[in-house]
Amino acid sequence: MPQITYRHPDGTVDHVEVDTGISVMRAALENGVAGIVGECGGQAMCATCHVYVDDAAALPPIGDDEEEMLDCTATDRTDASRLGCQLRSGEHFSALAVRVPEAQV
Repeated sequence: MPQITYRHPDGTVDHVEVDTGISVMRAALENGVAGIVGECGGQAMCATCHVYVDDAAALPPIGDDEEEMLDCTATDRTDASRLGCQLRSGEHFSALAVRVPEAQV
């Protein structure tokens, strides 16, 4: 079963096991992980599921919609920035560690 590790700015960590096909955003919302909002429900239209991926280079390239929304994040965009709604377990990773930013809105 795929696993996502969420590291929070205060140093706390959440580990979530998910079914294949579940996004980083959906897993956070369904498991009460703080700091992920997901206002648009996973449509890559709000940037409130912004995360910093520890090994972003191992993931598929950023698509056009995601690229546009990453320019609208509440916290600074870096090379590690991705939208959690665009990263699906099993399809893009079997284990993933992400850092949750200080703010989403």
